[in-house]
Amino acid sequence: MENTDQKSLHYLEKAPVSKAIMHMAIPMMLSFLAMIIYNITDAFYIGKLDNTAMMAAVTLALPFSAFLMALGHLFGVGAGTYVSRLLGEGNVEGARKVSSVSFWLSMLTGVIFMAICLPLLSPLLQLLGARGDTLLHTRDYILIFVIGAPFIITNLSLEESVRAEGASTASMIGMLAGVGINVILDPIFIFILHMDIMGAALASVIGNVISVAWFIYYLQKKSTVQSVSIKDFKPSKEIYNNIFKVGVSAFLLDGFMVITCLLFNNFAVFYGNNVVAGLGISQRVVQIADFISMSFSMGAVPLIAFAYSARNYERLMEIIKTTTLYMLGITMGLTAILFVLRAQVIGVFSIDAEVIAIGQTILVAQLCSTIFAGLSALFTGIFQAFGKGVQSSVMSVIRGIAFIPILILGNMLFAVNGVIWANTISEAFACIVGLILFLGIRKNSLRNTQWER
Repeated sequence: MENTDQKSLHYLEKAPVSKAIMHMAIPMMLSFLAMIIYNITDAFYIGKLDNTAMMAAVTLALPFSAFLMALGHLFGVGAGTYVSRLLGEGNVEGARKVSSVSFWLSMLTGVIFMAICLPLLSPLLQLLGARGDTLLHTRDYILIFVIGAPFIITNLSLEESVRAEGASTASMIGMLAGVGINVILDPIFIFILHMDIMGAALASVIGNVISVAWFIYYLQKKSTVQSVSIKDFKPSKEIYNNIFKVGVSAFLLDGFMVITCLLFNNFAVFYGNNVVAGLGISQRVVQIADFISMSFSMGAVPLIAFAYSARNYERLMEIIKTTTLYMLGITMGLTAILFVLRAQVIGVFSIDAEVIAIGQTILVAQLCSTIFAGLSALFTGIFQAFGKGVQSSVMSVIRGIAFIPILILGNMLFAVNGVIWANTISEAFACIVGLILFLGIRKNSLRNTQWER
C-alpha cells in the first residue's frame, strides 16, 4: 500500500470487527439522534403555532427534501464506496481525484437544480399535492430549500466522502454542527422573527452551510487521502463510471422515496389533513428506530468495501454477520418500546384526538416496516460496497416499484388502512429479494475469487 495515514485507515483495515463497526456506527447514531431531536423540535415548534395546515405542509414537502437527498447520495455514495475500494487497493492518488470530482460535481448540480426549480415552483407545488390552505405554507417552505440546494446536496455528498476513509467522528462533527445550528435558529426564526414555517426552512439551510464548511476544512486540512482542491479535479471516464454505476442505485432508492412520499401524500390527502398530519408525526417518531438501523447499514459500507477490495473474505463476512446482529437486536428493542408508548408519543405533538388515533395506527405500520427496511438497506449497502451496480439498482427499483401496485390495491380494498400498511408489505418483499441476490453473489462471485484467509 502507498504511504497513507495508517491511523486514518486503522478501523477499515486492522481493528477488531466489533470495535470497527461501533467506531463507524456510534458516531452515526449520535448524528442521527441529533437530527431526530432537530426534526422533533422542528415539528414541536411548528405544532405550537396551532396550525394543522402548516404541519401538513411540512409533510407535503418531504418528497422535495428526499429528491435533494437523492442528488447528494448520487455523488456521495457512488464516490464514497469507490474511495473505500481504492484505499483498500492502496491507490491514494485515485482517492484524492475521486473526492475532488465528487465535490465539484455536487456543487454544480445544486446550482443547476436551483436554476431549474425557481421558475417552475408553482407546478412543483401542484405535483407535491399542495392545495387549499396548505399551498402558501408549502411554497414558503420549499422556496428556501430551492435556494439552498447547492449546499444541501454538497453537504450530503461530503458527509459520505469523509466517512469513506473511516473518519466517522469527523463526519459526526460536521453533521452535529449543522443540526446544532438548526436547533438554535429554529425558535429565533419561527417565533422571534415571526417567519413561521419559512423560518424552519431557513434554519435548516444555514445548518447545511455550516456542515459544508466543516467538511471542506477537514478534507483540505486534516485528511491525507482525500481532497476537494480544484487541482485534484481530474475527471475521467473511469471515475465517472465507478461513481455513477453505484451512485445511481442510491439515487434511485431516494428517488423512489420521492415517489413513495408523493403517492402517500396524494392518497392520504383524500382522507383529510388529520391523516396527513398523523403521517408526518409518525414518520418523525419512527426515525428513532430507522436511524439506528441506518447507522449500522450505512456505517458498515466503508468497512465492507475496504475488505472486499483488500480481498479479505474472512473479515468481510464477519463484518456483515456482526453488523446484521447488532442492527436487528437494537432496532427491535427500540421498536418494541415505541410500540408500547405509541399513544403517549403521538400525543406529545398533537392534542387533536383524531390525529392521535390515526397517528397510532400509522406508527405501528411504520415500526413494522423498520425491520424489513433496515435489512433491505443493508443488502443494498453491501452491493454498493462491492461495486455491484446492477444488484444495488435492482434493490432500489424493487423497493420503489413494488410499493406502487401494493398501495393502489391496498387503497381499493382496505381504504386508509391499505394506504398505511402498503410500505410495510413492499419493504418485506424487497428484503426477500435482497437476500436472494446476496446469496447469489456469495455463491457465484466471492467464493470463486482468490481471497486472503
